[in-house]
Amino acid sequence: MKQLVVFDLDGTLAESKRPLDAEMAALLASLLDIVKVAVISGGAWPQFETQLLANLPDTYRRERLSLLPTCGTKFYRNDGKWSELYSEDFSRIDAGRITAALNTAIDLAGFRATTHWGDLIEDRGTQITFSALGQQAPLEAKAHWDPDFAKRKKIGSLLAPLIPEFSIHFGGSTSIDVTKQGIDKAYGVKKLQELLGVAIRDMIFVGDAIFPGGNDYPVKEAGVVSIAVSGPRETKRIIETMIACMES
Repeated sequence: MKQLVVFDLDGTLAESKRPLDAEMAALLASLLDIVKVAVISGGAWPQFETQLLANLPDTYRRERLSLLPTCGTKFYRNDGKWSELYSEDFSRIDAGRITAALNTAIDLAGFRATTHWGDLIEDRGTQITFSALGQQAPLEAKAHWDPDFAKRKKIGSLLAPLIPEFSIHFGGSTSIDVTKQGIDKAYGVKKLQELLGVAIRDMIFVGDAIFPGGNDYPVKEAGVVSIAVSGPRETKRIIETMIACMES
């Protein structure tokens, strides 16, 4: 039996930037009664607090849950309270270089939105994230902006030569994430292996961006059995199946 189930957040456990619904929260709590769970996402820690933790039942098994914001560049565990185990922060100079390079690539590609909701580029400390329509964009607008990732791939092709020493990943419905080289979701998985003592073969991953360039793909490349989903509805059915199999 698998010892650890790892999930992406946006597009997998919840719609982009939306809170967990009651059914998903109950399913996760039930899964935590049986097995350890980790969530690894491009979102920053405050997003984990409001989108995930605030919507779980009070009785969920906190000690079995590991949280890895910003594509695994941070790691949080709960031993009575949520504590940060590590954080792979950018220097101010590097953050400024990445932000400038993103602005250049966006303009060269011709994809700077004239209408947007909130900042287009966010410094998350360990990750610089471009959200094409802003951090608070409505779900419907985000869903139609780049469903085939063609726009982000064009921006990425222009961005890569400007910052070759950093890693570039596509996540969510409109975002591009930049992290330190080699610091991605595969790095987070290796930290889960190290800190929880769970072998790669004993993990399973569920995400919506398991394709080359997607920010979930490094997990598959790390050797974790991976299940691609189209959204939270499909994830719910997978969790139900896991619970049934593990209980039996």
